[in-house]
Amino acid sequence: MNHYPIAIIGAGLGGLTLARVLHLRGIDSAVFDLESGPTARTQGGMLDIHEDSGQIALRAAGLYDEFRALVHQGGEETRVLDRNAVVHLSEQDTGDGDRPEIDRGQLRDLLLSSIPKETIRWGAKVRSAHPLPDGRHEVHLVDCTHFTTDLLVGADGAWSKIRPLVSNATPAYTGVSFVEFDLHDADNQHAKAAETVGGGMMFALSADKGFLAHRETDNSLHIYAALRVPENWSASVDFSDDHIAKKILLEHFSDWDESLRSLIVEAHSSLTPRPIHALPIGHSWSRTPGVTLLGDAAHVMSPFAGEGANLAMLDGAELGEAIASHSGTEEGLAAYEERLFPRSAASAQQSADGLDMCFGENAPQGLLDMFNSHA
Repeated sequence: MNHYPIAIIGAGLGGLTLARVLHLRGIDSAVFDLESGPTARTQGGMLDIHEDSGQIALRAAGLYDEFRALVHQGGEETRVLDRNAVVHLSEQDTGDGDRPEIDRGQLRDLLLSSIPKETIRWGAKVRSAHPLPDGRHEVHLVDCTHFTTDLLVGADGAWSKIRPLVSNATPAYTGVSFVEFDLHDADNQHAKAAETVGGGMMFALSADKGFLAHRETDNSLHIYAALRVPENWSASVDFSDDHIAKKILLEHFSDWDESLRSLIVEAHSSLTPRPIHALPIGHSWSRTPGVTLLGDAAHVMSPFAGEGANLAMLDGAELGEAIASHSGTEEGLAAYEERLFPRSAASAQQSADGLDMCFGENAPQGLLDMFNSHA
């Protein structure tokens, strides 16, 4: 049986940041990811990297300058519309904002290239994990192989296989579902949609529904149609048939301006449902020897504070530094979790409040008030 002193489950942004920080400090780790390879699937859209979280993590990982070179110029432009496509807020990207945008795939590639290739075991999907009497853990993969580790880190997302070792909590449906789709070559093929979305992020909101869209570095528009619907709504729609899925989705926006409805009509990609789940606000656990969590495994929340990826990277950086700076692993884990729990609780509350703000009865006024207060 193989043994690894530190095993990180999940090669997302948080797990890779942890592996990178450990590598910088001369500490080996092994990362296990269920995907067949680094290009097995696309990595989603743009991310705004926050000065007080994600940027701190990138500095700790020694990658801040490389990150700045990949920033999407103009990506911090922000527009807020109502359902009639009336623009209530339009802020340009002046280049001096504290939340620069980067393509998620480019950020992941940057992290992947910063650690030795042999660090990651691709195609390694976890089936189960359990503690051993000596304080180590044993992890079983779906290919029937298994290994032991002194320190097991769950960086494996919302439906973590490692979380049950420390907590009985599971993510609950927030009441909002996204439908994700893309418009490619926007300026040439979808000029009106490109004008509506603008050069960065666009919110078009009303009570219980809306569009969240952003322009990507390849000149495509990445769009989420958001709805307050029952948890089983996605299962009731045949998303394998684009014509049917578009028809049903358009019915939810029947009284919206045609420029916004056309985002659905003109979608190039298939429509993909994304029900939004979150762990309880303030999720925590008692110190459990030899195991901890980071990122969505520890505190998955709705995206309405923009903190998910940022917190995952900050978690990874702080955990790596805690391991490196403490003589004992348990002391390092305790120090890491002491900072993790209150930070996660605060961000989870902001996310829950942000969801209600975006889809409240007076939307988009709540979001406009927030931007105005920051200004």
